[in-house]
Amino acid sequence: MRDSCRAFVNDVVTPFIRSSWQKEWDMAPGERLPPAILEGAEAIGVRTLGVPEAFGGFDLEPGSEVRSFALIAEEIARGDSGLADKLVQNWKVSILLREVAPQHLQQHWFPRLLADPQFLLAHCLTEPRGASDRWLPYNAPEAGMQTRAVRDGDDWVINGRKQYISNGYDAALYVVYANTDRSKGMLQGTSSFLVPRGTPGFTVAKCNETMGCRFMNNGELVFEDCRVPADHLLVKDLALKSAGQYFRAGKIIQAAKNLGVGVACFERTADFVQSHVQGGRILIKHQAVAVRLADMACRIEAVRALVERAAKAVDDGHPDSEILCNMAKVYASEEIMKVATHALELHGGHGAMLEFGVEKLFRDAAIFLHMDATVDISHMKIIKAMFPETAGKYAGPEA
Repeated sequence: MRDSCRAFVNDVVTPFIRSSWQKEWDMAPGERLPPAILEGAEAIGVRTLGVPEAFGGFDLEPGSEVRSFALIAEEIARGDSGLADKLVQNWKVSILLREVAPQHLQQHWFPRLLADPQFLLAHCLTEPRGASDRWLPYNAPEAGMQTRAVRDGDDWVINGRKQYISNGYDAALYVVYANTDRSKGMLQGTSSFLVPRGTPGFTVAKCNETMGCRFMNNGELVFEDCRVPADHLLVKDLALKSAGQYFRAGKIIQAAKNLGVGVACFERTADFVQSHVQGGRILIKHQAVAVRLADMACRIEAVRALVERAAKAVDDGHPDSEILCNMAKVYASEEIMKVATHALELHGGHGAMLEFGVEKLFRDAAIFLHMDATVDISHMKIIKAMFPETAGKYAGPEA
């Protein structure tokens, strides 16, 4: 798998990114990434990981599934983190559907996902008035989901907005979370639904023009009396607990993607400092340069060690897996940002040039500081998991 992904990145992804760097800034989001890229991912079998073998996918070894996801995510992100995120959403949502979707929905949608190389999935939780702070966890009324779903005959009617949704602009199928019981807290009153693109009342409002990861089209969604059949309900009232299937592996994959960006920074920088001359000698012979390059390598290996440990904990069902997942995510985002900063500075003036591509890695690394929860929220979640009896609630009354 690693060899196939590396060859795909080296032969297809990296040449496109380097030769077509202007496409990143195309303000027609659908035109940024050529169809051949997702077709290439399909050809090596990494577009639809997580789809059960019974529906035409192939099952990863259960004892090493998350580690396999991490390995592949790192390799793809080494080529482009936006592409990695595009694919990762398919994997994570497929895992969620595999675990919670009724059989008739799996039978209907998994074959469609497999049949179309451009088919993307999206997970719609974040709203304008609440995001990662909802996962501390707490159940204060002010944290409640603003999007609502009400049963009306044979349908559920959804009203609300979602923002900062990965693949939100161009997905074909969405998992949408909405409040279904105002009398209970968010953790007991939130349900999840499967909503196909094109459903009346469902509008993709815009593509968010982000500073990095621009080959994944982040979107904002509006639901106005959006009717979905009653049988498109995935989990009634307790959907946020089931969402752990999406988020636990997701933290590992997020850290692994970040690691891939760091590896790209190091590879590009190591090549540059061994081939460019300054002060009468190649850059690597200057002690200040050598020290920075060594620092980059140390940080990358430390991140990799924590990612591998956390991934194994999830695969093994270890009780510390939740803590380690958040540690891996937040540590990777902070350390790889430092690696990217070194890369930018060691390239000198080249680092600031759009066509050189190093500033792109810097921008991509910066995005990870607040993807799948901000750094501060992640720290709070770590302490809450370590000291559940004494850690603060961070919202709502302490009593």
